[in-house]
Amino acid sequence: MRITSHVLPDGTFSYGRVNGTQIIDAGAALRARYPDLKALLAAGATSELDHADGASIDIAKATFLPTVPNPDKIICIGLNYVGHINETGRDRPAHPSIFTRYPQSFVGHGQPIVRPKVSDKLDYEGEFAVVIGKAGRAIPAGSALHHVAGYTCLNDGSIRDFQRHTTQFWAGKNFDRSGSIGPWLVTANELGDPTLPHMETRLNGNIMQTTSVGDLAFGIAELIAYVSTVCALCPGDIIATGTPSGVGLFRDPPVFMKQGDRVEVEISGIGILANDIIDET
Repeated sequence: MRITSHVLPDGTFSYGRVNGTQIIDAGAALRARYPDLKALLAAGATSELDHADGASIDIAKATFLPTVPNPDKIICIGLNYVGHINETGRDRPAHPSIFTRYPQSFVGHGQPIVRPKVSDKLDYEGEFAVVIGKAGRAIPAGSALHHVAGYTCLNDGSIRDFQRHTTQFWAGKNFDRSGSIGPWLVTANELGDPTLPHMETRLNGNIMQTTSVGDLAFGIAELIAYVSTVCALCPGDIIATGTPSGVGLFRDPPVFMKQGDRVEVEISGIGILANDIIDET
């Protein structure tokens, strides 16, 4: 199943399932019990979407929200593709390199990513993201995938000069509306083996990143086990698993996004997350 978070014509935040070229809104049927997708995941009630028939919305005309608009945590993993580790000139880390992002730093599919006034170094980072469906603490790697609700595409848009102000990535990773998540959550049972998808990032139609998700230095189960050793994972939490080689910063010359550009992250079995770039006003 493919599950969206979206905005209805009257401005109400809602959610639903994808059926061909349409979104079948489930909000009218389910919002009284599950006010948002995070609540639906927490209740283990995604199967109820199969029978929650509401208004149909043309995907091409839908206003998408980030896949989970209000996660408790967004955990991002740095230096987690072997190719990207090599292009940075760093050693493979002994443990996952972790930073966090805030929900307001992301927009949904089709919504503009904003290049801030204070920088011209907005970089793309296509990523395969995990959405937690079952809460847990100190989750064994062997059972970690049972805690996954599904997967989505993520663009970890990075303001590179601010990222390098200190040894902490926070400043370059949390500008408002600098990244994106979407277009939807593909449930774990539909996607199948999460090491098999292929990911590609395109800028204005040019392929900038291309990789198998199986090239991760730390796999999805390892990441869930490690993160949950530190803190409990909650339904709706998002783990961005890292970006492959080909980022703009390490190109010669560097390539950064600017107003009028279009960036796409495509993952086989999930879909295409597409966003235009605008300048902050």
